[in-house]
Amino acid sequence: MPNDYFQFQQFRIEQAACAMKVSTDACLLGAAAGLTGATRLLDIGTGTGLLALMAAQRHATVAIEAVEIDAAAATQATANAAATPWAGRIAVRALSLAEYAATRPAPFSHIICNPPFFRQSLRSPDAARSTARHEAADSLSFEALAAFAVEFLLPAGLLTVLLPPPEMQAFEQVAAVVGLHPATRLVVRHRPGSKPLRHITGFRRAAEALRETELIIRTAENDAEYSAEFRALLAGFYLAL
Repeated sequence: MPNDYFQFQQFRIEQAACAMKVSTDACLLGAAAGLTGATRLLDIGTGTGLLALMAAQRHATVAIEAVEIDAAAATQATANAAATPWAGRIAVRALSLAEYAATRPAPFSHIICNPPFFRQSLRSPDAARSTARHEAADSLSFEALAAFAVEFLLPAGLLTVLLPPPEMQAFEQVAAVVGLHPATRLVVRHRPGSKPLRHITGFRRAAEALRETELIIRTAENDAEYSAEFRALLAGFYLAL
């Protein structure tokens, strides 16, 4: 069973009230998302607040808003942010994305999201966990995410999303309809030569040549050992690598 907290170098994530706990996926997204030129950042579906806190640690001046549909998780994310040196730069909103859009927030330079991606699999009996893990019309659909991003990103803004490759292909098709195009892609593999586990893709309005890189989590020689590139990426966050 996961711990009720996860200790990072510069902050602690309390997660007892959150359906989705700290994961390798989220840590990779938080460490790899492009933040160049960030001024206002939105974390959609913040859960514990992890991505917002990682962005705050990485970028000294960016103002961050975080949206979370689950009230208990939003309360915990607020408390997690309040316990850090960056509390004054992070605001958590306990709203659905549609409710948040209705408030007409100022546009963002960056949006990050690890959206629900089990589009057709069986749902968990745990309603909160199911909402966090599955795309649904009453939670966060790919269409809703893409439409929000194209409306509330600045003209040169960046939307960064983490998904498994099949779901990312589906999201790219949805994004193209509204005028968002993949600009960068980080392909995440467990070991050298293994099939891709996740894509971390950055989307912009302007179509450009896709820049693709790769990250291997574990070494070829020892499945219990993190690769050099994984350790370098998370060096500022994990207590031990």
